[in-house]
Amino acid sequence: MALKPFKAPGARMALRSKRESRRFAGGQRPAEVILDISRLLSRSFHAAPTGIDRVEFTYARELLERMPERLAFAAVHPAGGYYGRLKDAAVRQFLAFTAARWRNTGPVDEKESKAAVIRHLIALRPRPVPVAQGPRLYLQVSPHHLDDAEQVGAILRAEGAKFVTLVHDVIPLTHPEFARPQGAEEHLKRVRTIDRYADGIIGNSQATIDALAPHLKRGLDGRVIRVAHFGADAPDMVVEGGHDVPGRPYFVYISTIEPRKNHLLLLNIWRRLVEKLGDEAPVLVLIGRRGWENENVVDMLERAQILRGHVIEAGSVPDNRMNALVAGARAMLMPSFEEGYGMPVIETLSAGVPVICSDIVAHREVGGDAPDYLDPLDGLGWLRAIEAYAEPDSPERAAQLARIAGWRAPTWGAYFEIITDMLEEMTASAFA
Repeated sequence: MALKPFKAPGARMALRSKRESRRFAGGQRPAEVILDISRLLSRSFHAAPTGIDRVEFTYARELLERMPERLAFAAVHPAGGYYGRLKDAAVRQFLAFTAARWRNTGPVDEKESKAAVIRHLIALRPRPVPVAQGPRLYLQVSPHHLDDAEQVGAILRAEGAKFVTLVHDVIPLTHPEFARPQGAEEHLKRVRTIDRYADGIIGNSQATIDALAPHLKRGLDGRVIRVAHFGADAPDMVVEGGHDVPGRPYFVYISTIEPRKNHLLLLNIWRRLVEKLGDEAPVLVLIGRRGWENENVVDMLERAQILRGHVIEAGSVPDNRMNALVAGARAMLMPSFEEGYGMPVIETLSAGVPVICSDIVAHREVGGDAPDYLDPLDGLGWLRAIEAYAEPDSPERAAQLARIAGWRAPTWGAYFEIITDMLEEMTASAFA
């Protein structure tokens, strides 16, 4: 089904706060910021969020706090694929509902949960785009419909807006062997859409911007570019209530199970640990759903009897459960071959829990000197590190805890200072 934007008229005067009026003295109207939350709507039937879901949610929450009078919401609706504006009150209710679902640890009535989602999606039906009363910035922070350049172009024409987008990674292009089938082709379409239309590009890391640049025919010149590291201080991510955790020393890995995440390395290490230590072996808890092209990993999880009771596949879990598991872990392991950012690294370090991760550019950029870094192919190195960290008085673990004490986590406050400054710069350029 073709995705089509609404083009109906219907003027709506944008309001300005006193602060914004002072900043844009001389008759200049601050740009209306249109945040696209298509990703959140499309994922509304999923009780556990992905990393990109969390980012889009945080944008909605933070921009509502920072610029409520000039913020509007829009989406390509999952029911029918039509683009339009969303009622502010309906969005606020949907965000509160979504946050509560992500935090929930109790039993869920699936039928009632599905009915509640449907009610929210009905309330969030797309509405006509009003006639512009000043400059507009269309902000998309997920890759949701970037593979459809004609759709994005139609949206920008309907809104009369400049386009700002957040790029999470270009791994399907730089490492197509790790992408799902047709993943490289789909991502190339997204990058071409960005190249064609983006006036501003946000990178979650310098590593991402550096990887993106060679794929842009127009290059980075002439666009507003910012690198901003995601924060690790989301107030919704707290531990509440009691949660069961393994009774023995354990490690966690937070990730969708997919080839580039290198789960097979850890499973083979755990087999060796169990062969060597038996019931004294530490436990590995895998947090995250099964992804794609994981035949070898799934075979080990389902057939390797020796791993039973030693490797726990927790799957997608609510935030409180995940935070409790992380809090009690000896370390978070992340042996992935490639990342655009590495959100679990900073969230784990922010919780005061050690991280052992692959020695790749993105991890170094966000983790600094705090984690222990290992080559993702160094199986014996990983085995030795895990054995060391599993010891009750591990000097290696104590050394990292000391480094973590001096590590400064990126904050969402600092992140959105960068983003709002970028939006103001783009607004000013609209009057140039």
